[in-house]
Order: sequence, then C-alpha cells, then structure tokens
Amino acid sequence: MWHDMLTAANIEDVLETLHQKGENARIIAGATDLILEMERGVRKGIELLVDISRIPGQDQITLDEDGVIHLGPLVTHNHCAASKLIQESAFPLARACWEVGSPQIRNRGTVAGNLITASPANDTITPLVALGASVTLRSSSGTRSVPLEQFYLGVRRTVMQPDEMMVDITFPALHSNQRGTFVKFALRRAQAISLVNVAVIVTTKSDIVQAAAITLGAVAPTIIHAKEAAEYLIGQKLTPEVIAAAAAKTMGASRPISDVRGSAQYRRRMVEVITRRALTALATGQEKMEFPVKPVLLRGSSNGKITLSGPSVLHTRQDAIVTTINGKSYRFENGQNKTLLRLLREDAQLIGTKEGCAEGECGACTVFLDGVAVMSCMVPAARAHGAAIITVEGLAANGSMHPVQQAFIEQGAVQCGYCTPGFIMSAAKLLEERPNPSKNEIQQALTGNLCRCTGYYSIIQAVERAAQLGIGSKS
Repeated sequence: MWHDMLTAANIEDVLETLHQKGENARIIAGATDLILEMERGVRKGIELLVDISRIPGQDQITLDEDGVIHLGPLVTHNHCAASKLIQESAFPLARACWEVGSPQIRNRGTVAGNLITASPANDTITPLVALGASVTLRSSSGTRSVPLEQFYLGVRRTVMQPDEMMVDITFPALHSNQRGTFVKFALRRAQAISLVNVAVIVTTKSDIVQAAAITLGAVAPTIIHAKEAAEYLIGQKLTPEVIAAAAAKTMGASRPISDVRGSAQYRRRMVEVITRRALTALATGQEKMEFPVKPVLLRGSSNGKITLSGPSVLHTRQDAIVTTINGKSYRFENGQNKTLLRLLREDAQLIGTKEGCAEGECGACTVFLDGVAVMSCMVPAARAHGAAIITVEGLAANGSMHPVQQAFIEQGAVQCGYCTPGFIMSAAKLLEERPNPSKNEIQQALTGNLCRCTGYYSIIQAVERAAQLGIGSKS
C-alpha cells in the first residue's frame, strides 16, 4: 500500500510532485480502480498518492465556440450522466457513464480515470473513441494532445508517461443531423463489467446514412472500429435488412477471447445482437428509451464541491488526519495508509459501516463524504482530512430515528442486517435528493447495494414508506 498522500490544491503542485517522484507517485481522483489494483498487488511500488479531487474548477463540462466539448479531469460519471449538454450533444457518452457501476461509484469515479485505467472493457472509452475524442497530457516540461485512438498500446497500457497528468478530454459535439447510442451487454443489470459493448454514431440526410462509426469494446486488446460495417451503411437507409447485414459485418470485425465470463463464440454472437439493437434504436428514434431524464445521483444538495482553500497538504505517517464525523471532531494519528472504511471501523470505532466485499460492489460501506454517497472502501483515509463525513450512526437526530430507519423496522426490511446500514444510507440520500421518488428511482438508488439474504421487496417498500413519513430534520 501507499505510504503518503498529497492533497493537491493546484495542478502545478501535482506536476512538480510527479516530476520528482516519477513512477513512485500516482494521481488519484476517484481511486475506484487504483485502490483495488494496489490491494491486489497489480500496482506495485506506489509510495505516494497525489489526490487531485479538491483542485477547484476541474469538474467542469463546457462547450467552446468551435463546438468542441471539454471534460475536466474531475468530471465524474455522474456529472456526465446528468449533464444536459452531454445528453443532447454526446448521448453515447451519457449512456455509457450511466452504465458504470453504481451511484456511489459514479460519484467518485472520473471519466479521465476510466480512460487511464485502459481496460478494453471500460465503458466510457468506446463512445469517446467513436466521438473522435482527444486527451491533453501535461507535465512540467510541456503539453501534448493525443487522439484517444492512439492513446492505447494494449490492455492497461497507454502512451502516458509517469510525470504526466490528463488535464482535458475533448471531442466535437454531435450536430443536429447526427445521432448515436451506446449498448452494453453484461452478466447482470448493474455493477457489472461489459462482456461486450458498442457505440454507434450515424450522420444522416433525408434518412440516408452519410457517415457512420461503429466502435466495439471488450472484444480486442484495445477499442476497435468495425470499419467495413460502418462503410456498408453509407448511402443506405437503416432498414431491418441493412441493419442485419451491418450487425453481421460488425460481428466479423470482433476478436474476443474466451474467459470465465463467456466464450469467444458467445461474445461474437452478442456483438451482432447489441449492434442490431443499437442500429434499430437509432432507426426508430428510440435510442434514449429507458435512459432517465433526471438520473438518480445520490449527491444530495451539496454536490460534493469541497475544494482546498489553502496550499497543498502532504500526509505522511507523522501527520494527523483531522476530520468531522457525524458532527464531532476527530483527530487520527494513525491510518494514513489505509482506506476510509478501515479508518472509520478501526480508529473511530464506528462499526455500523460494514465491510462486505472491500471491492466497491456491495454498498455495505456506504457513507456520505462531503454530502455525497460513496463507498468508503474505495476512498483513501487521508481524504477525510478537512472533510465532513456522515455514517449510519449519524442519521438519527435529537434522539429520533431517521424516517428510513423507522420505515425499515415497520416494513420488516431488516433480514440478517449486515447490508442494512448501506441500504439505509443510500435511501436517506435519495430522499434528500428526491423527497417523493418513484419506484424506478428507488431501484436506481439501490443498484449499488446488495442483499445476499433474499429479495428487495420489503426494502423498496420501506423506502416508499420513509418518503411518506418525510425525510426528517437530518439527512
């Protein structure tokens, strides 16, 4: 694991640190991939984490005067999924971001981090390659722009150097005669890695395809284009026959492997299926079906925009972590090289937050970090310095249970109880965001929380009941 962590206040400090430390330092923003890689021994030799999550102004999504969209390095998947600009002018990316993990993961995980991890199964790479994106890499010695298609050298390998930071992601906004979508096939509906995915963008005039991009993920060492299939579409209408032929040609372009999640033959077949679905959706104008107009974010009212007001802060084993948990001040002399989950349980002795998987998949460790629901097993403990944290112990107010807690008891939603704190935290944040959620919105909010006992009916009913009771004076 890491030894020290720098909480950066500006990009210049980041670049100087990377220049000095080289491969022994690693930038983190969401850390949803890197934490797991270090704990599994995939990433070795990292002594210093450089936390950029509090640098102001880096979570912006903007459209410049040339019609180019810019994503800052702290733009999260939830930022993209909720952005009207991305929904309207880069819908394949919005849909891909919505497919990533769970609300808690999407609140921490950044698009830039997803690109840098460089797994061909990562959802955001496919639509960004289809959109013709480029990335801007900056170091203390200069800045360079790299087309995203040329950024990758293989599985988890990129052209990025140890002293570089990805400071911008750019791509042209889709024009009024362009439409696109993203389709992912995985082994479950949420919290799943792509078995295969596809991004399709078509440019049409009078229903005739003028140009097309069909881009595939998780079927080769890097993201690939189905060029023959895209060229076949040019000059034709998207009829069922044309769509079927293009889907078959797309299947022929894929080069998947067999592994424990599926055979190569199965993956090739699913490439054809999801390509046909994507093209059919575009042909019928239904590409945005089932995509929420207002996605559930579990960000509440604060939106988590807590930045540093002073200089960068270096945390070594000698530097205390000073934080606020459930409205009470804490000072930790130890724990700088562990996760927030372990800090809460082992050092703060707040054991209501549970460790179910320690991989960001079960939601039992959900807490509020600066007003945003996150999985604490994915957060470095030093991120707590200067932060405000709420755990399940802090939901009750003035001796009264939170309405969600009360409703869980009334509806018999507690089974073995191990997952319950995480469900309660997610539900409480949902009701802060939407006091009267629909059943579908409740289901969206709970996609990051797993119950291993039985079904979710009583849990959903409890959240509906809590909405009737009102969110109370504290959430």
